[in-house]
Amino acid sequence: MSMPKPRSLSRHLIALSAAVCVAAGLAATPATAEPRPRTLGELAKKHHKYFGSATDNPEFTDAAYLKLLGSEFGQTTPGNAMKWYATEPEPGVFDFTAGDEVMAFAKDHHQKVRGHTLVWHSQLPAWLTERTWTAEELRPVLKKHIQTVARHYKGKVIHWDVVNEAFNEDGTYRESVFYKTLGPGYIADALRWAHEADPHAKLYLNDYNVDGINAKSDAYYELIKQLKADGVPIEGFGLQGHLALQYGYPAGIKENIQRFADLGVDVAVTELDIRMELPATPSKLATQATWYADYVKACLDVKRCVGVTIWDYTDKYSWIPGVFPKEGAALPYDENLQPKPAYHAIRKVLGG
Repeated sequence: MSMPKPRSLSRHLIALSAAVCVAAGLAATPATAEPRPRTLGELAKKHHKYFGSATDNPEFTDAAYLKLLGSEFGQTTPGNAMKWYATEPEPGVFDFTAGDEVMAFAKDHHQKVRGHTLVWHSQLPAWLTERTWTAEELRPVLKKHIQTVARHYKGKVIHWDVVNEAFNEDGTYRESVFYKTLGPGYIADALRWAHEADPHAKLYLNDYNVDGINAKSDAYYELIKQLKADGVPIEGFGLQGHLALQYGYPAGIKENIQRFADLGVDVAVTELDIRMELPATPSKLATQATWYADYVKACLDVKRCVGVTIWDYTDKYSWIPGVFPKEGAALPYDENLQPKPAYHAIRKVLGG
């Protein structure tokens, strides 16, 4: 009787091994099987989206914090390091030290980065706010700032929040130094200048209290529609998502995301946190967990919602208590870097 050829023998042995496993009640696991996703970043990637956390430079002395930041999240946003006061503290004098530190961390941990923010009415240096400008004076200053910062990070950020918080709650333009001096056209100019400096970054407008359909989000809807009609490079709209339990969950978040997507722009949840009146209770934490899950699911349900960023991941470094006295506990990890019900709710909705 002729012996099987080596290749045939190998197949016989594999089949025999599988049969033995089945007989023993063991499942044969292919050698190429991928490990089950473990982190929020990995789970989101399965949906072709990112899940990230903002960060800030003082936190870079906290090794335990950094370990979680670098392992759990697929994206980060520098909370303050790229704002005007940090990047151009004196006229024409640029400092990218803080922003570069965040970028280096993100690169080392294979994270995407959102640039935040080129034009904002707040956290401006004194030299910009403590004088009166003419349009002829301010326009080149604004252009130089936008293009210098955007060029420095060219090819390194996936998005830029080009103009942040441009509208009031009633949908009128915020009376910033840029609006008062240059008129509403400063927004289109800022987008064009940013695109010239970094043509590959997607350019966003970003604001809070625009989660559902209301006067403020309507103003952005009409503006983005007009900007697109005018050929201005607007490619995304950011919903900050700063919510508070005491004010109720905004209605129509998914529908609002969808209508912006239908305009032909991407949508990102850019600064999500959900605060509560302290002390935190099991009931409040359960409601918070439901809200986080519902908000993330709204993004998952719209193809052009590209990802979710929480505004830092731990209560230890939340901005909330410093701005809203007697409020806090807004994030998925507590002050000891331990996951809260919100974390587990997010994992579940992402399929973990």
